[in-house]
Amino acid sequence: MKSFVCSLCHKGILGGGLYLDSQSLTYKTNKLTVDKKYRNLVLPMQEIKEISWKWIVFPIATVNMKHGEQYKFIIFNKPRFEKWFQEYCPNR
Repeated sequence: MKSFVCSLCHKGILGGGLYLDSQSLTYKTNKLTVDKKYRNLVLPMQEIKEISWKWIVFPIATVNMKHGEQYKFIIFNKPRFEKWFQEYCPNR
């Protein structure tokens, strides 16, 4: 499992950690004011359609799910994240 410093872009910027392994991409935060769904957000790899990027001061990854949901993350080490995502999911 690889970990990354990130922020979830959802009703503001929510700092936390992003954890990547061959099964899922998981966002975790300990902020109690955040909706429970987003405190431990698990995105299964088989349900991720694609990840697209744009820059607005920091690199922002948009994770597009197969069922239409979108999640945006500021990931502070984009090259490292892309390297490991490609290793865990070589077909994307």
